[in-house]
Amino acid sequence: MRRSSIAALLLLAGTFTGCEGGQVRLANRANFTAALQDFLAQRGHVCLARYDWPVTVAGDARDPDARQMPVLEKLGLAAGRDTQIVRKGAGAIAVTVAAREYSLTAEGRKYYLHVPVVIRTAAQKVTHPGDFCVATLQLDRLVGWDPPQPRDGRNTTSLLFTYRITPVAWAKTPAVLHAFPALARALEGEGTMQLRVGVHLAKHGWVADELDER
Repeated sequence: MRRSSIAALLLLAGTFTGCEGGQVRLANRANFTAALQDFLAQRGHVCLARYDWPVTVAGDARDPDARQMPVLEKLGLAAGRDTQIVRKGAGAIAVTVAAREYSLTAEGRKYYLHVPVVIRTAAQKVTHPGDFCVATLQLDRLVGWDPPQPRDGRNTTSLLFTYRITPVAWAKTPAVLHAFPALARALEGEGTMQLRVGVHLAKHGWVADELDER
């Protein structure tokens, strides 16, 4: 959940017969289903990419923060206070502008999941302490998988699946769904939208890539 961005992906189905011993190491529907269920039980959180708090909003009404933070404040999940920040204006001149700083309330902190979130780009890797999470996913159906291939010294593939989603009660309100369109798409896609997760063959069977430290 942007461990929480949800995108429809095309199915590239395939089959593979594992060459290493042990039934749990075979590349089949039963083992891949078990790997998905384990992954979603541990990491199936739908989050809002609100890694770092407080959140400061200044000026531009087109900024998503300007739409989203007041909604969380009205729900009692965030508390705002007026402040000022310094920005560079024309000619790199420092300008002081009015802003509003939002912090999580005691109620809001109930939804902040303290599980590290790693964001990778071409230039760097950033680890955040957690994220603000509002729903959980469960496996609906394993649609298919790519033919496993060796990569970086281990057998890997990716699994395509549909999901069931259970949001917290306030996440279903019209104001929240309007402010957080990615969440709205996730709810609308229950049972139909296809997601993909990478898995690899570990000593004890197939596991999601981000769950195994080898």
